[in-house]
This record gives sequence, structure tokens and C-alpha cells, in this order.
Amino acid sequence: MIYFDSGATSNVDPEVMEAMMPYLQEEYGNPSSKYYSLAKNARNAVEDAREKVANLIGASAEEIVFTAGATESTNFIIKGYLDYRKYYGDGRNHVLTTVAEHKATINVCKYLNGEIYSNNDPTTSLFSSNKYVDRGYQASLAPIKSDGSVDISEMKKLIQDNTALVSAIYVNNEIGSINNISELADLAHACGAELHTDATQALGKIDVNVQELKCDFLSCSAHKLHGPKGVGAAFLKNDAYGIKPITALLHGGEQEFGFRAGTLAVHDIVGFGAAADIARRNLQENILRIRELDSLLVSKLLQIKGVSLTNPTKTRIPGIVSIVIDKPDFHNERFLKKISDEVALSTGSACSIGEPSHVIEAIGLGEKVNKILRITINKNTSKQDIEELSKIICLA
Repeated sequence: MIYFDSGATSNVDPEVMEAMMPYLQEEYGNPSSKYYSLAKNARNAVEDAREKVANLIGASAEEIVFTAGATESTNFIIKGYLDYRKYYGDGRNHVLTTVAEHKATINVCKYLNGEIYSNNDPTTSLFSSNKYVDRGYQASLAPIKSDGSVDISEMKKLIQDNTALVSAIYVNNEIGSINNISELADLAHACGAELHTDATQALGKIDVNVQELKCDFLSCSAHKLHGPKGVGAAFLKNDAYGIKPITALLHGGEQEFGFRAGTLAVHDIVGFGAAADIARRNLQENILRIRELDSLLVSKLLQIKGVSLTNPTKTRIPGIVSIVIDKPDFHNERFLKKISDEVALSTGSACSIGEPSHVIEAIGLGEKVNKILRITINKNTSKQDIEELSKIICLA
């Protein structure tokens, strides 16, 4: 099988696996335990990994909180910051985001806005239906440009006096649009708000530096850059006194600076650290390789009758290629089932299975939603893989 679904997940790098194995076998200590060597070794391994993840994004180690993934990081940051600021700060309770975010951001905002309580049954409960709940927060979703990027002018219109947080994805997970995060940070800071970005699809593909981005918060996952699943990180920008207060995600023990209670998955954290270290070490080489492969892929695809890009602009990151196959008898889900033994592909985000893409609808291609394919490549993709995929799509 040829693999073109790296936007969903990536294979674990052999070097990452090698780094993880001791912490699944002989080095099995709990890093929160005291005194004995197994605990100290585990604790040292966690702190080493924290340093490596911090180095990948230009942060300090003490600004990194390990989580179970980018979805958890996003929930922690948005819910935690809004809660702390409303009840312990200046009372601001509004979050502003866009209609094209990852579901982790959109559904958190809908939850805070009182629109949903669940991800798969949002409007009904055992006791009532279509119930709106006043949770004490407000959320607004701004429209986007046709290329999928944030429309700054629309964001400005929706900024309020009580806006506490602006949240925008760095690289769109479905069509690859790159947002100008530093400009959004300037907008947020000018009105007394802070800026969160989900950088999951950017890590390892482009240079990510929190100082240059001017972001206050950042979410990311390990499994999109050849690390293990089940581990991610939240970047919380320090002020002069350390990490600024934020409501904890999980209450219990004092792990992760008191923000996320629970025994740390040391093996996963070590794997994330190794993946981050490899990504930083090979970043420029990988950027050039993926850019070359992306150029080849796009040139091959655009030679096929009926194929076009959903985002043909320069705002797209190399490696995420969303296409329309505009043929009368083409249906993406049926096509994927037909080729599932040969190729790993998707129609869009793996987190939006079973419903039309909100991103595709947001850029005005809702009527083409059944004709969209997302092709994502990584450092292991070969030119031969691209040749084979082009032949398969040509026959679609």
C-alpha cells in the first residue's frame, strides 16, 4: 500500500521507537515517585523530552506542558484561559475563532457558547432537546477567505470589549492554508486579548518559532511528526513570574506544574522528545524534500482532466494537497473504498468522519464536497509513490 494520509497520522520513526523502548521495559519508574533510581531516571527522561519539544518551537522548557495530544491541549488552553480570566481575572469571557478551525477548537467554542455538550449528539439529552445552556462564556466564529486563510478584517469586526482569547490554526488541516499568526497576535494584543494557535500540521514541515509568531499559547501533537500517538503539548508563554495562571484541565495531583493531574506516560513523552529532536535536526532537509515532492504531485494531478486544487494560492503549505475531481460520476467515499487495498487517502480531516467538511463549505465549495480528496505526504513519500497515485486518480 502507498500512504498519502500523513495529515491523519504518520509512522513512528525507528529512532523514536528505539528511544521509547527502555521506558516500556526496564526503565518503568513513575517520575512522580521519590528517591529511588527508576523514578529519577523517568523524571530526567521527561525533562529531557520537555527541553527537546521546547527547542523545536523556540520556547523554554518550563513553558511546555505535556498532554494526551493537540485536542487536549486546545481544550485545556481555551477552557482554562477563559475560565481563569472570567472568574479570577478581569471578567473577560469571549473567545474569537474562525469557521475553518479543527473540530477541537470549534466544538470547544460551541460548548462554551452553550450550544453543545457532546461531540456526536450535540442537541439532545435524556431529559430535553435543543437546549441552550448559559455557561457564562461567549464565542464567535469569523468567516474566512476563499483560500481558507483568516480574514483579518472580519476578525476585527468581531473583536469585543470582553474578548479574552483569539484562536486560529497555523496550518489548516484540510486544505493546507497558512495563517499569519503574528498579525493575529498583534490584533489580539491590541485589544487586551491573548492568542492561541494550533500548530499541529505545521510542526516538522515549516519553521515554528513562538517568539516570531508572538503567540501566547500553542497546541501540538507528536503523531503528526513521526512520534507516538497519545501525547502532545501545550505551550504556555511565561511572563516575568513564570507561567501565567490558568485553570487546570485535570484536577488531582501536581503533575505538569499542577495543570494536568495524572501519572505521566513516560515512554510516549520520550518518543515525542525524540521526534521533536529529529524534526528540528532535519527540518531544512525535510522542507526541501517535501516541497519537491509536492511540486511533482501537483504537476501530475493538474494534468488529469477534471482535477483542480481547492487552494491554488501561495498560502498553501507544501505537503497538504486538497483536490476536486470534477467528474459527473465521481464520488470520493466510493472511490476511497474501491482503492482502499492500494492507497491510503482521505476526503479531509480524520476528526470529521461521517459529516460534510465544514472547511470545504466555508471556502464556498460545499456543492463539491463529495468530489474532494485530501492528499498528504511526508518525508518517507517517494516519487514512485506519486507516480502510482497519479495513475490511480487518472482512472477515477
